[in-house]
Amino acid sequence: MAADLCIPTESVQADASNFAVLELFTERRDMMSLPVTEQQRPIGLISRNIFMSQMSKPFYHEVYGKKSCIAFMDKEPLIVDGAMSIEDLTFRAVEAGEKALADGFIITDDGALAGVGFGLQLMNVVATMQAEKNRQIMHSIDYASVIQRALLRTSDAELRATLPDAHLEWQPRDVVGGDFYFFERHAGGWFAAIADCTGHGVPGAFMTLIASSALSQALRERGPHDPAALIGAVSRAIKTLLGQDGASSGDATGHAGSNDGMDCAFLCYDAASASLRFAGAKLALHVVAPGEDGVRAIDGARMGVGYVDTPAGYCWHNATLDARRGACCSSPPTACSTRSAARATSPTASGACANNCWRSAMRRPPMWRPRCCRTAPPGKAGSRAAMT
Repeated sequence: MAADLCIPTESVQADASNFAVLELFTERRDMMSLPVTEQQRPIGLISRNIFMSQMSKPFYHEVYGKKSCIAFMDKEPLIVDGAMSIEDLTFRAVEAGEKALADGFIITDDGALAGVGFGLQLMNVVATMQAEKNRQIMHSIDYASVIQRALLRTSDAELRATLPDAHLEWQPRDVVGGDFYFFERHAGGWFAAIADCTGHGVPGAFMTLIASSALSQALRERGPHDPAALIGAVSRAIKTLLGQDGASSGDATGHAGSNDGMDCAFLCYDAASASLRFAGAKLALHVVAPGEDGVRAIDGARMGVGYVDTPAGYCWHNATLDARRGACCSSPPTACSTRSAARATSPTASGACANNCWRSAMRRPPMWRPRCCRTAPPGKAGSRAAMT
């Protein structure tokens, strides 16, 4: 409350002379402002700096010394009740202008003068409160990060157990983030997914919880072998959960209150046929076949997952690739690379840039390849997923 900033102070009556004020300021060098009252109620505030500079001018002692102190008084100072909150006081001080911060403000108790407060005190209190709020917010976000990482840990463990030379990296921009990955073994192969959800930070993290839950449910119901059908199921689930399907929207006009979703790439590897089935929503799959020097891009559908304008019946399509020994695949910008042979790599470029990155990486000796390019022991599969 404003009362916490209150400093008891002397005051003068409105009929006090400027000589009396000068005497007070001379005796009390720590006094920066002096309230002026009538019947114990403040009517103005005299700034020490303004008063002393005026009274130091030639003939001002003679002209103004015996006159009422209201001559140099601020007749419209900031006057606040001691019960006012610090937040409201801050807004009032800003509205009053720099004089409230430089010369201070008057604090009252039931209308009577209680004391004065100063801008520096107010700034210190506001800074302390803001720091505490930030600490609480960051504590919550840090704990949310623990939860989000715990949800991703199962996929990380599955990937390491299935592909021992694999590496997964997830580095959200804002402690928590809107990107997530999913990896699961199944009879005869594995399923992997990467997704870039709407938003960063906390909003994005909420979306990852919704999307990953929808994906898990779709996998239980449909199995992993049809990535395109899984994307469709996840899209419908997101639209329903967020009320973005029109029928359950938030208002009578049929407009949804949100428009959120994700871009994604779903992959299903079949070990028996050494094939990789891919379906994407605004994410492409980049492929380097054995003996080829360039990168072949397999575009995902240009339709996001779960958004208001995503038709509920939209059908994504699968692309089946030869994933024999030596084939390299990557899906940027959130990257997942799979390889059934000796290397794994996940560049995050696209188009011509991706082509140059791949060509440069594949021509270097293994020990000189960039960090995104790993070498696995012969006969072992390598996979790396990076989410940034």
